[in-house]
Amino acid sequence: MIKKLLFMACLCYFALTGCKKDASQGPLQGKDDAAFDIYENSFLEGFWKLNPDWATSIGYHKYDSLLFVPDDKNREKMITFAKVQIDSLSRFEVNTLSDANRMDYHIMQNQMEEIEWNLQQLKAYQWDPSQYNVIGTFATILNEHYAPLNKRLRSFYQKMINIPAYYKAAEKQIRNPVAELTSLAADQHLGGVGVFEKDFADSLKKSSVPQAEQKLMLDRARLSADAIKAYAAWLKDLKNDKPRSFRLGKDLYDAKFKYQIQSESTAQQIFNAAVERKKYLHREMTKISKKLWPKYFGTKAMPADSLTLIAQVIDTLSSKHAEQGEFQSAIEKQIPKLTAFVKAKDLLTLDPSKPLVVRKEPGYMAGVAGASMSSPGPYDKEGNSYFNVGSLAAWPADKAESYLREYNNYTLQILCIHEAIPGHYVQLIYANKTPSLIKSIFGNGAMVEGWAVYSEEMMLDAGFGGDDPEMRLMWYKFHLRSVCNTILDYSVHALSMTRPDALKLLTREAFQQQAEAEGKWKRVSVSSVQLDSYFTGYKEIMDLREAYKKKLGDKYKLKEFNEKFLSFGNAPVRYIKESMLAKGPVVGNISGK
Repeated sequence: MIKKLLFMACLCYFALTGCKKDASQGPLQGKDDAAFDIYENSFLEGFWKLNPDWATSIGYHKYDSLLFVPDDKNREKMITFAKVQIDSLSRFEVNTLSDANRMDYHIMQNQMEEIEWNLQQLKAYQWDPSQYNVIGTFATILNEHYAPLNKRLRSFYQKMINIPAYYKAAEKQIRNPVAELTSLAADQHLGGVGVFEKDFADSLKKSSVPQAEQKLMLDRARLSADAIKAYAAWLKDLKNDKPRSFRLGKDLYDAKFKYQIQSESTAQQIFNAAVERKKYLHREMTKISKKLWPKYFGTKAMPADSLTLIAQVIDTLSSKHAEQGEFQSAIEKQIPKLTAFVKAKDLLTLDPSKPLVVRKEPGYMAGVAGASMSSPGPYDKEGNSYFNVGSLAAWPADKAESYLREYNNYTLQILCIHEAIPGHYVQLIYANKTPSLIKSIFGNGAMVEGWAVYSEEMMLDAGFGGDDPEMRLMWYKFHLRSVCNTILDYSVHALSMTRPDALKLLTREAFQQQAEAEGKWKRVSVSSVQLDSYFTGYKEIMDLREAYKKKLGDKYKLKEFNEKFLSFGNAPVRYIKESMLAKGPVVGNISGK
């Protein structure tokens, strides 16, 4: 799962402040592409004034020192901003704009409409305590080397001044919160408070900030840590006799799917397609399992039930895995192998100048996914990309064994394809090269996750794994995760699937280990719609590739398709499709301005 951490993962609607009247709120001068470019720039400046935390997370550091208290007044300012921008966009004649600007238009319009819907209809600020978390932004200021250390430390110090007031305001906003999200928020805050209790002090020791100033900084850091721990304690002690269910319900789910996925299909249609895809995968996995059975089981009778047959073969293959203390190092070893394969097969061009760092998952990110990619934003293109790996050090042996069997020697390779090469890491490097900031900032999760899933199959089709049936079988198992993510998410939030039925789906029909299945249940109880991104994006990319191949005929080349697709940044697949399948001569990168 990519933590956005990229642009779209943390919709920081609540770190708001007022803004003076600027160009984005004034009258538009003209309706052509030049006027639209000017409007985009003023729109973004106004947006960052309202969302300094989001700005910092993507590399725009003008407002690093600001932290605004979340309250009704500032929320109304965000709603007003969204309404003004929707009105401004309506004055452009969208069909007369260039392809690039037309995509941006639709993305901006969707984002502003989503903000209105989030704050006026979904109202998660009332029932999701995990939305109030400042730690990630402070960690970014501390850890990313975009400015001299002293400057970053002073921004950190200035930003801390409102932390106590921030969390007091958060407590006033929260009403009958979701129990699962309340627990998640408490755990994430306690897991990340070390940024203020230890990391900040360690960085000060490396700086040239005068000692007297350091003392003031450390005093404020202690107050900040106290406020964070007090919020966690408040959440843990909160009397909540009538908590809101974590299930969205079908109406809210359908609306959230429309805004976040931006598919041509509805949530119900994608769910139906996932159910059919699961049936296909089961048929293919049965064929391979029957072929492999004699190799691993000799003359032992083959189970009559196909799912039992598949499960037994997978269970045997899963016994080969890394040791508990070597999980991160096993991931690190995969990166050069994947790089070499992509180059040898000429699947797409890699950029060796962009660093990829495999690291232990930070505490403030814990509790949602065991592996993720954190990539530099469009304003900080030279920053590191981080492959975040959850630590197994404190896990009991049986739980760690279950997890490691899930990420065995086969699926660990596929995980690294998905998260790193040529998956998220590569795709997001390409996205940062796209001239359009809008496509990167408000990037589409289905496109991003869909590419990662697509890249898994592309690598195997190119011969990764040596065409071994074992590798293909285990990819089918891994791919079932994306398919069943959609089935699970829709079933839980729109159809009220129970926990026992969910675990049965994941363990029996998706062949997941118990630890993985329980982790996915936790994830679906603290998130919604995001799990649809994987299969929806994959399906749309595969459909587009087939249509593009048909359009080009014998001129089609896989590398050209991959690089052309990635050249559009993080735009929704539906808009990339419109451009790539447009009538007329095939052209190069048209995502520039």
